[in-house]
Amino acid sequence: MRWLQLGLVFLLVLLQYRLWLGENSWPEVHRLDAEIAARQVEIDRQQSRNVVLEARVDDLKSGLDAVEELARNNLGLVKPGETFYVIPADEADQ
Repeated sequence: MRWLQLGLVFLLVLLQYRLWLGENSWPEVHRLDAEIAARQVEIDRQQSRNVVLEARVDDLKSGLDAVEELARNNLGLVKPGETFYVIPADEADQ
């Protein structure tokens, strides 16, 4: 009877060791869950960015309005007959 009790205690200790310190232990599972959650947040952020970029690409492919806007804002281009005015910023605004 004594050997049976010792064997069961040994088995219990062995199983507890694997649960807390062994491969795929309880703390490791929680760490992996946290890592999955962090990666999912990053994936969601990247997917929303992709949606915005896809909309911009579709806009650029479909018409000239987006191309004209980019040319005006980034390159300072104007249409023939238009007058371009530059209003200097105040030093207080900077």
